[in-house]
Formats: sequence, structure tokens, C-alpha cells
Amino acid sequence: MAGRRRRPASQAARLMQAASALAVLLLVMVAGWLHASGRWPFEPNPGPPPVFTTPPPGLGRPVVYVGPATALATLETLPVKGRAPKTGYDRSAFGQAWLDADANGCDTRNDILRRDLDKAVLVAATPCQVASGTLKDPYTGSDIHFTRGADTSGAVQIDHVVALGNAWQTGAQQLTDVQRQSLANEPLNLLAVDGPANQEKSDGDAATWLPPNKRFRCQYVARQVSVKAAYRLWVTPAEKAAMARVLGTCPGEKTLPSGFKGGP
Repeated sequence: MAGRRRRPASQAARLMQAASALAVLLLVMVAGWLHASGRWPFEPNPGPPPVFTTPPPGLGRPVVYVGPATALATLETLPVKGRAPKTGYDRSAFGQAWLDADANGCDTRNDILRRDLDKAVLVAATPCQVASGTLKDPYTGSDIHFTRGADTSGAVQIDHVVALGNAWQTGAQQLTDVQRQSLANEPLNLLAVDGPANQEKSDGDAATWLPPNKRFRCQYVARQVSVKAAYRLWVTPAEKAAMARVLGTCPGEKTLPSGFKGGP
């Protein structure tokens, strides 16, 4: 009796194994067909490339205005080259830190603090200097209280999303002095962020550093692509591959326009 009871279970197991093997075989065949026909791996449709227009030269203007497009489509317009030598790089090549590039009467650092901090409070009797506020840090996702002071201001720093060292090695050497000054003070390229995270990033590009806050990575890379397109900078092969990997998870992510007023 015991032997008779085991037979159906044994037959069922063999049938399940055969069905599993058949399913695997079908998956392999379908994958092979999709690959051979060019339909796999699946490539997202980035849409049409942006339209570029050139503004009159001057401080507070990008090299080109970049029309609406997805970040993936815009990424494909960027030249791909190796990094140029860092020879000759100095912060002064991008002008005095925190100019009033948009001629609004306030320096760029305080412009960005007022833009990015919640409940920003100004220093008494000044139209520009931020005394305190709260940052919802995009890089770490944490809330940081900012208080102006020699020992406290460093908790919130203004990051160049495309680091100036990276920009120097990917085309900024070829820009004019005024174009480099605009790049260094471009609101599109600036974010108030957690100080330690900014220090950790240093001059890293997307291939070497991404925000710990994974939810912000698509926006971060799209902003980098937007800056590089607006200032005619290139990407390295590793940098482009890293950007494409991130944007592949959010193919509809759009580029951002220059933060300077007066665009099309």
C-alpha cells in the first residue's frame, strides 16, 4: 500500500520538473529571438533632442539655452571624450566666489540659500544675508537647521552640481572668462546641501559619486546633463554610462532650463 501511494507523488514531481524545464527553454528561446531581432535589452525611447539657441554673450547668461527635452535625449547630444589635464585649474579661473551675476543686488550664495531653505530668516536690516532656515537636504534626505555663523554655516554648503574641477577638465578651459563666471554662479548648477555630503563628493562626476538619497538621483543627473549642455561641456565614457544607467530608471525625466532670467 505504501509503495502505491508514492507513485502519484513521484509522477507529479516528474511532471513539474518537465514543466519547469519547458518553461525555462521557452524563456531562453524568447530572449534569444528578442535579442536577435534587436528588441532586447529594451531601450527606452528618449524622444526628440532639444533645440539650442545662442544668447548674446554676457555675465548671467549660459553659453546656449537648451530647449525642453528628456535628460536622456539631451545626454545623447553631449560630446564624449576623456578628461583633459587639470593643469592650470584654480578657483579664480571662474571669477570671484559668489558674484552678483544676475545683478539683483545680492550675492549668489545668499540667493541660493533664500531659494532652497524653508522659513529663511534674513539678518536684520539686510536685504540679502540669510540668518537661519531649514534645509530639506536633497543629497541625504535629512532635515538640517541652518544658522549663520563661523562655527555653524558649514552645516549647509552650496554645491556646484557639476563641480568646477570637473567642468575645467571637460571643456570649461575653452570658455571665456565671463562664461566661466556665469557657470560658477549659474543657479541651475547650484544647490544648498548637507556640508559633509558635499565634501565627500568633492570634484566627483556621476561615475564616482551619486547622492546617498536614491530618490534624488534622477533629478541630480538630469541637472548635471542640463548644465553640461548649457555650457557646452563634454562627458567621459564612464560618466555617460553612469548617467545613462540612472536615467534608464526614469526615461521621462526632463532637463532643466538655465536659472538665469532672460531665456527663451
